[in-house]
Amino acid sequence: MKQEEAIVEEQEIKSEQGTDVQTLRRKLDLLVRTACLLMASNADCARIMRNLHRCEAYLGLPHEYIHIYLNFNIVMVNLSDETHSFSKYQRIDSHCVDFTIISKVSKVLWTAIREDWSLDRYEAELTALKNAKKNYTPWMIAIAAGFACGGFCVQFGCDWPAFFYASFAAILGFRLKMFLSKLHWNGYVGIAISAFFATLLGWLTTFLSTNPTLASQVPDFMHSDTPFHPLMACTLFIVPGVPLINFVTDMVGNYVQVGITRALITLMMIIAMSFGIVFAIQICGIDNFVKDLSMTPHNTFVNYAIAAAVSAMGFATIFNAPKRIMPVLAIMGICAVCIRNFVNLGPSNGNVGLDQGIIIGSFVGSCVASLIATQSQHWHHVPHQVIAIPAVIPMIPGVMMYRALFGFIQMDGVIGELTVAFNWAIKASLVILFIALGVAIPNIFVRRLIQPKRKMKLLKLVEERHRRHNDMVDLKKL
Repeated sequence: MKQEEAIVEEQEIKSEQGTDVQTLRRKLDLLVRTACLLMASNADCARIMRNLHRCEAYLGLPHEYIHIYLNFNIVMVNLSDETHSFSKYQRIDSHCVDFTIISKVSKVLWTAIREDWSLDRYEAELTALKNAKKNYTPWMIAIAAGFACGGFCVQFGCDWPAFFYASFAAILGFRLKMFLSKLHWNGYVGIAISAFFATLLGWLTTFLSTNPTLASQVPDFMHSDTPFHPLMACTLFIVPGVPLINFVTDMVGNYVQVGITRALITLMMIIAMSFGIVFAIQICGIDNFVKDLSMTPHNTFVNYAIAAAVSAMGFATIFNAPKRIMPVLAIMGICAVCIRNFVNLGPSNGNVGLDQGIIIGSFVGSCVASLIATQSQHWHHVPHQVIAIPAVIPMIPGVMMYRALFGFIQMDGVIGELTVAFNWAIKASLVILFIALGVAIPNIFVRRLIQPKRKMKLLKLVEERHRRHNDMVDLKKL
């Protein structure tokens, strides 16, 4: 009789241990799924790790035994001590910038801790976020992307008719890119084809102002004095501004592998875009695209402001930013671009400003935008990245990047060609670096000031939760 009771008791213990292990594996799965959702939405690694630490606390996983490995295409988590080891990993199949998901994951984690969500409730929220529809329809995104490129064109010095020509070409080019992506074409091939198509459309619009027969048939308001400027802006919807900034942010944050991967993917996208542009330029026979077409703007600051607001909201739409913060992003874009232009331009190029150059101007503009974002993120309840990045994206030197590549491709052995190409490449690289540093540095310093307070708040909430539920994972009991 005693032997039978001992066997039953042993079976109950094994059953209880199996349930504990099963729950532990489920918690590790939820932790990995949270990381994958953020990485797939193009969050920077520092933000992903902050959210994972909150997720660890919510799930009752001991931080000292958790080991997390982040890669661009895979996330691995291990929970181990001297005698136990449990691992979970998951592959990330696709990446698409989604600021709404980045915002909601952070909010969901704080709410889950504060309101004592069950694992079922948290898992259901993760699934709902992954399957959520975009805030904007495909045509809304394409139109917003087109007007964002038109805003770039104004910053390069075009007039308003050219703004609409650049927007028209970009809208159809972006829509083609989305269509090819829906057909599951190779992403780089889709970029090259859409860049070729948009550039070709931009070239066709030049005849409305340069061809005497056509120019005489169109109304005066459709005539542009800068007909070739749309060629510099109509493909900038392809420039991967978020990966570019995240690349520098990850490198500064010591997430080198992910940073290098993002840099290589960005480079491949720019090369594909440049190939499509170069092919279109060769077919169209345009020889002043690199050498003669001026990029120095001579518009008023009112025009700069309007163009910056349009570009910031346009790119925010591409990034699926929440609709409620669009006015904020417009104001932020105006601040960033106008400050950049004021510091950059000056008497040497016939403008009003401090004449400090585009590198210093871009750094100051992005710093100001980042400082404002660090304060306003608490007012609008969105992450710093969601506010700061759309504001500085209009400052990304897309033209410089593919002008450099175009210069390398078009070299004919003439003395000085290599110098010109390298000059564009170095200047573009420095501008990108200083924009990213301008976004990252203020956020890092401000976060260091507020991090202890937020950590104490998190620890207090977690302590109360686990005292009520007693659900902290103890590996020694497994």
